Amino acid sequence: MHADQQRAGTATAAGRVRRADDVLAMQRAARQGGTASLLRWLAARSGATVLLVNRSGAAASAPSPPLGEAGRTLVRRGVREITARGLKSLAIDQEDLACVILPLDGSPDLAALLLAAVLPRPVPPELPLLLADATSGLSLCRRAEDLRRRQRRLRIADARTREAVLHLLMNGHTAAARQVAGALRPQLPDVARVYVVEGPAAVRSAVAQAIAEVAEGAWIVPCPVYLDHLMVLAPAAPGTDTDPAPAWKWPPSMADTCWIGVSEAVPLRDTATGYAQAFHALATARHRAQRQASFAGHPDLALTIGPPAAAWAGTFLAPLHAHRSRRAQDPDSADLLATAASWLHFSTRATAHLKIHRNTLMSRMALVSGLLGLDLDQLADQAALALALHAGTADIPRGDGPAPTLDELLTLPGVLAWAERQFRPLRTPGVPDCVEQTLTLWLRLNGRIGPTAQALSLSASAVRKRLTRAEALLERSLLRPPSAVHDQWLAQRALELSGHYRGLGVATLSGKEPPGS
Repeated sequence: MHADQQRAGTATAAGRVRRADDVLAMQRAARQGGTASLLRWLAARSGATVLLVNRSGAAASAPSPPLGEAGRTLVRRGVREITARGLKSLAIDQEDLACVILPLDGSPDLAALLLAAVLPRPVPPELPLLLADATSGLSLCRRAEDLRRRQRRLRIADARTREAVLHLLMNGHTAAARQVAGALRPQLPDVARVYVVEGPAAVRSAVAQAIAEVAEGAWIVPCPVYLDHLMVLAPAAPGTDTDPAPAWKWPPSMADTCWIGVSEAVPLRDTATGYAQAFHALATARHRAQRQASFAGHPDLALTIGPPAAAWAGTFLAPLHAHRSRRAQDPDSADLLATAASWLHFSTRATAHLKIHRNTLMSRMALVSGLLGLDLDQLADQAALALALHAGTADIPRGDGPAPTLDELLTLPGVLAWAERQFRPLRTPGVPDCVEQTLTLWLRLNGRIGPTAQALSLSASAVRKRLTRAEALLERSLLRPPSAVHDQWLAQRALELSGHYRGLGVATLSGKEPPGS
């Protein structure tokens, strides 16, 4: 009798140890992979097919291992019985299969799920207790996973709302942007400074969180076009153009991973201008040890020309403004203007900016080309459209009298000085002539690397290196949109019309006579 009691006590103690080991193993599995990992461990430990089901009998997790039709039928039968009878556990069998079902612990939404284990008969005596211990861990895992899903949905909703506000600002719809932004915090500033932060796409969320913790009052928007960019819209007091430093310090974690471009202080309605400025400053920051640069203010061509530019733009864009869509799903004038502006800013990446299909972008731009009579494969026509769109939205009074032509605009007083300034950094002592020569030829060849490399008898990478050097000198982005290529083309055209253009022909650039000479 004493020996039997001793053996029973030993077995009980061994059972407690085994149960404690199982609970610890469940906790490790839950920490490593959540619900799915815990279910896989439970299946391996019990030898059963284990799954979560809802009250209708449908699987809420993938069975591990897969379950046959007989097993699925048995699970559905067990779910009906435990639900109808309000039991806390149920074990049923059918032919050579058995099924044990227990509801999960916790809130009503979790109680709607049940843990089911299907295995051949007979059921091991320790299985119900093992499953009961697992329900607590599964409940905690499901609750944590549900919380993470909710947080992720909130982050996505917040990011998309902020992106919508940015989209409205970039298209000049300031009043609508303020209305949409009213549900979020902080309020949009009247005068803002735009920062474009570039860093590895994998750390963009972490960088955004770090900036949010220190940048009080700033709007932080993940760029919808470039996955390695963040846009920060920070309040700026009027008259602070000479001090681009923010009122907060950049997080130390950004020191070795990110580059920062900073715009001038601009009114909120000019957010698109501020973004372009910050983007150009970013191109300069990539060549600086401190990894940050502010926009080097150049005179604006449309503002330099003044009322004649507004008059010309009105005539140039008149067919686009007069366009009316024939069907409800067709783009109207505002859609075409926004699409054209986005395409000029981002090229084919405008699909990400506008959230439209590539074919939609192509069809809209074909319609813009047809209405305006342009060939948008040509840099000259792109530059004309870019100037017209900018002059049409700039705060410039429209002059009286007939509208001038583009060439007439480019010969007006003040334009020559503007054009010379665009090329002046390339003409300073110590800068090789080949940098400007490569840029001018690249502009003549519609901004295409391949034909430029062929004309210069260089490799494409060598041409890119020269253009990258030009970017650093001009403090403007050339190879990545939004680009200063349209301004550079207009400056080159103005110099040609005035007779001050010192650009060299293909024969001099390549060391060969041009074909047909």
